[in-house]
Amino acid sequence: MSVKNGTQYIERINKHLPDVWIAGVQVEGTISEHKAFKGLMQTQASMYDVQQEDRWKSKMTYSSPLTGDPVGLSFMQPKTKKELAARREMMQAWAYTHHGFLGRAPDYMNTAIMAFSAASGLLEEKNPQYAANLRCYYEYCRENDITLSHAFIQPKAGRLSTFLKTFDDSETARIVEKTKDGIIIRGAFLLDTQGATSDEILVFPPPFLSVAAEESPYTFAFAVPSNHPGVKFICRESFVGGESTYNYPLSARYEEMDTLVIFDDALIPWDRVFICGDENLAYRLIDESRFHTHASAQIMCKNIAKTEFLLGTIESMIEVAGLDSHDHIIEKVTEVIIALETLKALQLAAEKGASPDRWGSMLPNRKPLLAANAYFPKMYPRMIEIIQLIGGSGLIMIPDEQDFNTENSGQLNRYLKGIGLDGKENVKLSRLAWELSVSSFGGRQTVYERFFFGNSSTVNGRLYNGYKGRETFKNRVKDFLS
Repeated sequence: MSVKNGTQYIERINKHLPDVWIAGVQVEGTISEHKAFKGLMQTQASMYDVQQEDRWKSKMTYSSPLTGDPVGLSFMQPKTKKELAARREMMQAWAYTHHGFLGRAPDYMNTAIMAFSAASGLLEEKNPQYAANLRCYYEYCRENDITLSHAFIQPKAGRLSTFLKTFDDSETARIVEKTKDGIIIRGAFLLDTQGATSDEILVFPPPFLSVAAEESPYTFAFAVPSNHPGVKFICRESFVGGESTYNYPLSARYEEMDTLVIFDDALIPWDRVFICGDENLAYRLIDESRFHTHASAQIMCKNIAKTEFLLGTIESMIEVAGLDSHDHIIEKVTEVIIALETLKALQLAAEKGASPDRWGSMLPNRKPLLAANAYFPKMYPRMIEIIQLIGGSGLIMIPDEQDFNTENSGQLNRYLKGIGLDGKENVKLSRLAWELSVSSFGGRQTVYERFFFGNSSTVNGRLYNGYKGRETFKNRVKDFLS
């Protein structure tokens, strides 16, 4: 099978409906028509349709090494700078279709499984079968254009149990048994974004290392279909305000559902197991595959598209309010411009500074990407604050679309108009700014960006420890002083 289109994506999810619960009710029937998932699935379907459009096909796909059929370019292991640039162009095009609001668009996990598979040689040292499993699974995802979600983090109950070392009867996810057919997993994970709207789920909890064991029941990596027996997804509250794209221009299209995924003694077949028990090997696969580096290159495309969208929104707000000559407004806008150009410069530096790694991948320069990972979570809340400061009362006085279909429409159009816009169009812009900066959808986006690659200590530590060259600069100062 080659790349799928949007209809095939929706049909596949509907046919293989996972065990999904939301607001105390199990989802039954056609999930693509459920109000919590409909808009997101339509958006994602449109992304898959782009792959088959004549004007985009050559930029979105490449020939499968196995069959020669076109497969998604985000699955490709880049081996040259030209291929690295082609991946970036493809991912940037997809990012522009959702304007950066899909943190877990399909190319994120396509990139992740590519990075892990490229480094599968690591697993050969202890268990060649696990290495073969990982490579086969990557090929399966690529050849079937699998939509993949992931679960890495455990709920606090599981993490506290680990920290307090109460392993005997803990809530920590673990292997409870090994059988001739596979491993049996019991436990829960979050934040499985898009778990309910994906074909499969990859589970790979970070190793604890404090346990330091080759047979730790808390260390594993595997992948199964989302509708696998013993797997259940419990959704958070939906932030879709409604189906009207006038009232809810963002949540009606881009609301990614986050889930708590529970494994209730789920049997994982051996051919879907990639790591089992070896904490050191799990740590090395995450580190030496350079998963974070490859994923960061994909996320950079999202962040640039999102920042451009915020800048466009702010400029529109300024124009209709006649504020473009006010110094304090200009100062705020330039903050966003600087953020955008900083991200673009870091993206360029990462790509231009790329070099081959031990697995044959053309690896982007880590330093600019690590800097971007620490920078964007700080800048995104500030950009949202700028929208709030410029929008003011306009973010609160936002009548419903239906108000303009009543006898009050004339007065609303008169008193809520802006420069060049009647009241209805001006409120439409205000509702966009409101969803970005005030709504539950916007609040979730801000928190998501703050913790995208971990808390600030984790992200800053990754940058500090990964920034090679600090010793050189220190010695330069020593030489100067001497």
